Amino acid sequence: MTNNHRERLAFLNRVVSKEIQHLQFSSGRVFDQPLDVDRAATLANDETFAEKVEAFASRFCRLQDTVGDKLLPVWLQALGEKRGAVVDNLDKAEKLGMLESADRWLAIRQIRNQMIHEYIESAQVLADALNAAHDYQEQIISFANAMLTDAKKRGLI
Repeated sequence: MTNNHRERLAFLNRVVSKEIQHLQFSSGRVFDQPLDVDRAATLANDETFAEKVEAFASRFCRLQDTVGDKLLPVWLQALGEKRGAVVDNLDKAEKLGMLESADRWLAIRQIRNQMIHEYIESAQVLADALNAAHDYQEQIISFANAMLTDAKKRGLI
């Protein structure tokens, strides 16, 4: 492992910790009451709620991107594993016990895309995607924390 890997892991540790904190804050603001299709439909008229939802969706997507596209490849390289395509990296993480299911991660990615691209047309799709993201946020956090804890135990951070 190079110093570059060590520095990058330390940087990502700081970034991911902040992103988790911000996501949890936004999640608490959006899901302070049940989010059903009627509440999702109010976004067009409720700017305050719309901003809260936008912050949650953005922070959820950012954390997933940081964990899957940045932290995972650097962590694998630091372990001496060969980096590959995202699916291959997720499979390695699953085999190494860091991720419960690579397939579920890919399903979470689809939810991310729904929140970003389809919410304008359908309050039902948005409500479903937001609730699913809320349900999955702890899995993303657990995956990030598992890799960071592993890196710390190995003295990589």
